[in-house]
Formats: sequence, structure tokens, C-alpha cells
Amino acid sequence: MNLYETLAGEMARLIADGVLRPGERLPSVRHVCRSQNVAPVTVTQAYHLLESRGLIEARPRSGYFVRGRLGQRLAEPEMTRPVGESTALAVSDFIFQILDSVKDPAVVPLGSSFPSPHLFPLDKLGRFLASAARHLDPLATVTDLPPRNEELRRQLSLRYLAQGAHVPPGEIIITSGAMEGLNLCLQAVTRPGDLIAMESPTFYAGLQAAERLGLKVIEIPSHPREGVSLVALEDALRHHPVRACLLMLNFANPTGARVPDERRRALVELLDRHDVPLIEDDVYAELYFGTDLPMVTKAVDPAGRVMHVSSFSKCLAPGYRIGWVAAGRYASAIQRQKLSLSLATTVPVQIALADYLKHGGYDNHLRHLRRRLAGQEAALVAAVEAHFPAGTRLARPAGGYFLWLELPPGGDALALHRQALARGISIAPGPIFSAKREFGQCIRLNFGHPLEERGLAAVTTLGQLLTGGVQPSTSLIPSAPARAPDQSVPIQKHKY
Repeated sequence: MNLYETLAGEMARLIADGVLRPGERLPSVRHVCRSQNVAPVTVTQAYHLLESRGLIEARPRSGYFVRGRLGQRLAEPEMTRPVGESTALAVSDFIFQILDSVKDPAVVPLGSSFPSPHLFPLDKLGRFLASAARHLDPLATVTDLPPRNEELRRQLSLRYLAQGAHVPPGEIIITSGAMEGLNLCLQAVTRPGDLIAMESPTFYAGLQAAERLGLKVIEIPSHPREGVSLVALEDALRHHPVRACLLMLNFANPTGARVPDERRRALVELLDRHDVPLIEDDVYAELYFGTDLPMVTKAVDPAGRVMHVSSFSKCLAPGYRIGWVAAGRYASAIQRQKLSLSLATTVPVQIALADYLKHGGYDNHLRHLRRRLAGQEAALVAAVEAHFPAGTRLARPAGGYFLWLELPPGGDALALHRQALARGISIAPGPIFSAKREFGQCIRLNFGHPLEERGLAAVTTLGQLLTGGVQPSTSLIPSAPARAPDQSVPIQKHKY
């Protein structure tokens, strides 16, 4: 790495960590030359690199300044409008083919569902885990069967309390990640053939869980900023036998939408009137930008119909596979499902995370993580604004680590996926987020990884592909495979 790239990386970290804030002036070239003992040309190249990434801007006769919040050049996508009928699912083969393409570490991970592992305190967590294994009480292998570990559940209960929700430890069931939690919730309140409501677009893992359980799905329109349409949901509840709703209310995957507090209260009241439970997939809630903490839906759930599902995988410990369900009135049913499905969740990991929550500086880690993600979001948005063609629409999230884009008229997400993969770039095409494979003109990009030079080159290439400016020989990694998704899997539709 060149000296100017190293200097630019250090400046980018200061911006991501909030040391240098939007609108603030950067040190002058002369000042950096003296303090870093480098030549003026090195500083100038570093500032030009930061400017190309969209992190800073030059102002005539004033110097360089950290850019403010971006996203004004590109319009926001409109409310989605899926067809209001149920769908018997057959999506897993299609989704797996897409996901297999992003496992290669040589591929630029814009299509990944995971943030960079370097954002997490894995060394520190490892020390807590080693200590838990060394001092493991043999009785814990029996006493920590569901719903325990007692201390971890107490720590989670305290975090709910700090956010205005009274969730007793007895209502919390520890699971092997949020995905198991979602499956347990669905099994507790549905039977094969039942109909559930999901927002559209939605996270493909929920579609896969519904397919595995033999459920049908009705897709509810959603807005890319404010989430699920309550008008459309109420209409679906009146006209269809919906057994449960599976929704993401905080920084939804893939759109990044966050349901405002007043609409969240109205949602819970609506479901109460129709006696329909809500399964809330809430794994991104801790990743909000700024100081605006999202409302905890359990705080407005006096009837206990909300099953709040979350995990540590997105905000602290990827790979540890520790999640939980704050299950309300369904706690007993979900606990029985857990015992029959997987019996227990790894005991030493539960103990280690409980100790970390007490003594490891979790909130300090979260503050640092949020600043990093906010800086990386700004960098990716700036790159998209600079290199994607006119007509692109972009949804600005207030948290999480995903950007939802609508391509210009005529854009084909699956074709772009194949062309990009041949050049060593992954994206997540819109059809994997729909039971009916809609959103063929949309893509999801991940800003959970620092953009850096390789990522910026990938965004530039995507923009060129969309405008027809890349020749077939262009490739970031020549050996990257290009796999076309099988589009022959049938979708069966049933009208009620």
C-alpha cells in the first residue's frame, strides 16, 4: 500500500469513528506535512482519494471538509405494490444458487448478508469464552437447558428494561441464533398450509423458513423508509385467514426501513383487534445511526402478542450463534418447541456472553460500531451517486448495513448479478427478497465492509455495467465463476 493510501485510511477511520465530524474542516496540507513528516504531494493524493470515496469535499479557498449526510441526488424508491394473493413457496433452490456465489473471499462482498468480522471484539470475546470453558460448572450442562442460562436472560431483561419494556427473564428463551428463533415462533403459532403475512420485499431467510414449514405467504406492500403499509395489512387481515405476521420493524433487510413509533403502536393495536401474533425479526436494532434509539415493540405490547426475536450475530458475535426470543404469552409453547427441536444452545457461549454483557463494555463497542457503519454508509452512497446512471433510486437507511437500490428503467438485477460476478463482484438481486420473485429491477448492497480501493472499483464497475460501458474481458478477479440462477423453479399461486 502506498503512503498516501495509508494516510487516507487513517483519515477515513477518524471520520468513521466520529473524531472528524460532518462539516468540520480537515487539517491543512501544510499542517499534515509537518505532523506526519510527509511530502505535500502525499497529503494531496490522500485528500483526493478521500474525495473520490465521497468522504470529504474541497471548498474553493477554504480547504477540505468532511461531507455531510448524502443522498440528495438520487430519488427514493416508491411504495412497493405486490399482487395481493397468497403464494405457496418454492424459493430455496433459487436463493441457495444466488448465495453460493458470494462465499468466495476473493469476491467483493457487496452482496453479502454479513458485515466485516473485523468490526467485532472477537479477541476479547475469545478470552471470555476461554474463561467460561475453564470454569464451567458441570451442573450447568443440565441446569442451562431451555430457557436458561439464567444470567444471560437476566442481562437481556435489564437491556429491555433500560429501553422501556418490561420483559421478565422467564419469557426469554435462548436460541441457536435468530434463525432458530424465527422457526420456533412460526412452529408455535402455525400449522402446514396456514397463511402468514410478510412485508415485501422481505428477508429471504423468512421465506425459506415458511417454505420449510409448508406455509403460504401473502406479501404486504412496504415503503423503503417507513416500512410495512398498515392500510394494506389491515385489508389482508380482513380478507384472508392470516395466522401470524413476520415483520422487520427496525432497519429491515433489504430496504433499511424503520417503522416510526406512532405507526408501530398502531400496528400492535391492529394485530390485537384481529388476534394475530407478531413475530418481529429485530437483529439490526442496535445498529442505529446517531442518537435516535428505536422503540422496542415489546414496550407497547400489553397483551403479549409480540414475539421479539434477536441475536448477537449482527452486532457483537458473528458465528457464536446465540439468539433469543422474548416470547410473551407464547413462551411455554416456544420452550417446548426448542426442547423438541435442538434441546439446548451451547452452554459455555451463553456463559461467556453473559459475562461480557456484565463486564466487557458492550455499549462502548456498540457506539464505536455505529460510527463505523455510519461512515461506511456515507462512503457507499457517495460512490453510488458518483458512478450509477441517472434514474437510479436509493433508499437511505438510518441504521443497519444495507442499501436498497432501484435500477434505472430497463435495469435487470439478475443480469447485473451474473455480469458483476464474472468480474469478481457480488450483489444481492431483488428477486431473492420476494415469494413471487418480484423486484427484478432492484438490488441490495452491503456497506458492512469498508469500501476502500477494491470496493470503490467494484461500485465503479457496476455503474459502467448499467450504462453498457464495460467490455466482457474486464475482471477484478479473472477466476471468479459466473453462475446463472435456475429460473425454472415453479411458483404456485392460490387465491383465497
